[in-house]
Amino acid sequence: MDSDPSATPHPRDPHLHQPAPDLGHKARRILLGPPRDLNDRSLFHRISLIPLLAWIGLGSDGLSSSCYGPEEAFRMLGPHTWLALALALATTATVCVIAIAYSRVIEHFPSGGGGYVVAYKILGEKAGVVSGSALLVDYVLTIAMSVAAAGDALLSLLPPEWQHWKVTLEAGVIVFLIILNLRGIKESILTLTPVFILFVVSHVAVIVYGIWAGAPRTGAVIEQARQGLSGGAGALGIVGIIALLTHAYSMGGGTYTGIEAVSNGLPIMREPKVATGKRTMLYMAASLSFTASGLLLCYMLWGLAPVEGKTMNALLAERLLSGIPLGQLCIVLTLVSEGALLVVAAQTGFVDGPRVLANMAMDSWAPRRVATLSERLTMQNGITIMGLAALAVLLYTAGDVRHLVVLYSINVFLTFSLTETSMCKFWVGERKNRRDWARKISIHVIGLAMCLTILVVIVKEKFMAGGWITLAVTGALIALAFLIRRHYRSTGKKLVEMFRELEQEVMAQEPPAAIPPLDPQKPTAVVLVASYSGIGIHTIMNAFRLIPNHFHNLVFISVGVIDSGGFKGETAIDALRAQTEESLARYREVAARLGIPSTSRYAIGTDALDEAEKLCLAVKAEFPHVTFFAGKIIFTRQRWYDRILHNETALSLQKRLQLHEEPMVIVPAVV
Repeated sequence: MDSDPSATPHPRDPHLHQPAPDLGHKARRILLGPPRDLNDRSLFHRISLIPLLAWIGLGSDGLSSSCYGPEEAFRMLGPHTWLALALALATTATVCVIAIAYSRVIEHFPSGGGGYVVAYKILGEKAGVVSGSALLVDYVLTIAMSVAAAGDALLSLLPPEWQHWKVTLEAGVIVFLIILNLRGIKESILTLTPVFILFVVSHVAVIVYGIWAGAPRTGAVIEQARQGLSGGAGALGIVGIIALLTHAYSMGGGTYTGIEAVSNGLPIMREPKVATGKRTMLYMAASLSFTASGLLLCYMLWGLAPVEGKTMNALLAERLLSGIPLGQLCIVLTLVSEGALLVVAAQTGFVDGPRVLANMAMDSWAPRRVATLSERLTMQNGITIMGLAALAVLLYTAGDVRHLVVLYSINVFLTFSLTETSMCKFWVGERKNRRDWARKISIHVIGLAMCLTILVVIVKEKFMAGGWITLAVTGALIALAFLIRRHYRSTGKKLVEMFRELEQEVMAQEPPAAIPPLDPQKPTAVVLVASYSGIGIHTIMNAFRLIPNHFHNLVFISVGVIDSGGFKGETAIDALRAQTEESLARYREVAARLGIPSTSRYAIGTDALDEAEKLCLAVKAEFPHVTFFAGKIIFTRQRWYDRILHNETALSLQKRLQLHEEPMVIVPAVV
């Protein structure tokens, strides 16, 4: 389409009358900060993440799982702690396999979306919805689990009577994280970076010191393992030992949670995204495998056993550091850093959860408004939903980490299994095109076997202990997604059928030989339109039918809304601007065929309502005699969920313009 210069962007006029900001608006500015400047060409570069920051923001979830995953696995060994060495080796192998597999996902799906997009594109829509719904529940549990584990770590330092305040303090932390993330992803990560560094330094020091100081015990531990293997083989049999090890390995499945976060969060990474993502994955795998396996070895070397009211890591720190100079201070720093990192780990739920929700919304599996961005370019609706859901889970479970880790692990490995199945199918399909397909698929086959083993064992062992809740909630979310998709498809089909003939009728008309020029002093119809559609044409035609022979000019107003699906790089705003101009050009062509002089104005922003109001007032200043028109879908049978699934922009804008004493007509499109 042509790019007629009459489709002009709306310059922000500092003299344009705006209502004075109220107290709530001022408080929001203080808490969340000023809006981003979408005309800043370096904006995406400044808010995107380099590998180090991506490791902190996304890798903290994986690294923090070493605070509860290895402990749960070690507990399951019971008196057979000599199996911890085999458990440590299995843990390292599993982390490496899953990390390599997801690095391949990053290579083949560089636009992000992780498990949801992979399953959706390879296994089909149904598998994608299952994966996406599982991920959403997973990220809600990530927030609740991380905050609850942080509470346990920090309360290990305090007297038992402080346990009374556990849930209240943890709920306050979730509220704090909601506000922090509404300010922006990069800001939240930079704020918490010192915590991450303190955790890494303190835990590397504890593990290295624990293995070095425990080295003299190695002989005794090996002898214990030999005797245990001999005695265990006699008591349990080889099959029994393998079953015990498999059970402990699976129950420690929480160790591997968070590895998928990097592939989900690619859109927020700095170019080249694939290289940044793979480097971040390397950092995550190396740090997690060292920490998780190192802790298991330390538990074994120092003969630790669970104690009520204290985490295994707290027991290890006290055992190792109590007798050294400044030992008590080192213990406090280690446990404080652990608790604080778990809070940082909750970031993954706030970073990736809303992104998965937005991806599903772009595909019409979730309400489309959750894909919108705030003026700070954060997915404010998604962040709020994830935070409130996590708060509800925390209150329901009373912050019980052992309960939460069961709920948590099931969906993680459901998603892992779907992703590995997808990649296996992908490489089977590539076998005729790639000679190395067998080598490429091998890592995914191994990963699938590992993930299915853990998933089956966890579901079998913990189904009645709360696992059914996760499966029930995930199933309900899947059913809800299909209902939402059916509604959008049904509505869209009806609208296309309604307006197909109208569009054909208008476009079949030949434009008159001469169209009079615009006259700003004559009555003007201002029509608010979104993308080019039958509703827009319907609104235009009804504007002239409602008041015949009155309007001499036609002005189209459109707002290009930056959402999470479009804001994926520095050229995103330019692409949206071009798309908006193209739609307006098509509307001006409709006006030309009707013989009406027209022009258009548009703005690019994150809030359609705010930008539309500014545009309307600017057009009013240019064309004094205006009447505003906007189309709105009206359902013959109005249901409570229609307002959730469809925006109310037209009604809200009408109220705002009425405050400026400007008339606006809403043209119904009855479905």
